[in-house]
Amino acid sequence: MRIHYLQHVPFEGPANIVWWAHKKGHSLSGTHLYNYEAVPAMDQFDWLIIMGGPMNIYEEEKYPWLTYEKQFIKEAIDNGKAVLGICLGAQLITAVLGGRVTKNPVGEIGWLPVQFHAEAFQSPLFADFPDTCYVFQWHNDTFSTLGAGAKCIASSIACNQQAFIYEERVVGFQFHLESNEESIATLLQHCSDELTGGLYIQNEAQIRDGMSHLTSANLLMDDFLDRLEANYSNPG
Repeated sequence: MRIHYLQHVPFEGPANIVWWAHKKGHSLSGTHLYNYEAVPAMDQFDWLIIMGGPMNIYEEEKYPWLTYEKQFIKEAIDNGKAVLGICLGAQLITAVLGGRVTKNPVGEIGWLPVQFHAEAFQSPLFADFPDTCYVFQWHNDTFSTLGAGAKCIASSIACNQQAFIYEERVVGFQFHLESNEESIATLLQHCSDELTGGLYIQNEAQIRDGMSHLTSANLLMDDFLDRLEANYSNPG
């Protein structure tokens, strides 16, 4: 299977998704949008994964590639691809589906609990997920209103909509199950100015102490990707 990802900054790549793809024998290619690289044709990939980034989806003047990225995501969805968006990636999918992305009432950074809803367990993609788990967060915006047909499947105390599913093949996570120690360390290096304090913003020491949650988070991502593979190995 051919997996393609969209990357928005040099320091926020697919992390443990790389390990999963190699383990499974899938090809993995990427478009580094910050370098203005061209996106592939629709017949050149099977899955699309959209990574996170520090920019906002409405900053097209500063990041003009956001405009054609949204068009590309819409085309991938319209062509029946399996699509996964992570953090900024989930917000971009929301915009493409006609939803709204706005500032969350508070920022969320660090290891924080998320609760999965009954709607999640109705999907084969989340059948074995726990009711509650600790996930790695790093966001200030969120998808405040979902597009038509998308279902919210998770929430947290600080953020009403943490994950959604659309047509059982398009999924958005506000949080990061793909993170590893290296990717978190890189975020701390490049985005530490966002650690401004607050009820749901941890400091660097708390984030590093929370690395013990990585194993369970990565297992959840592996389980999700396994199930997506089983159900949508040949989308479209």
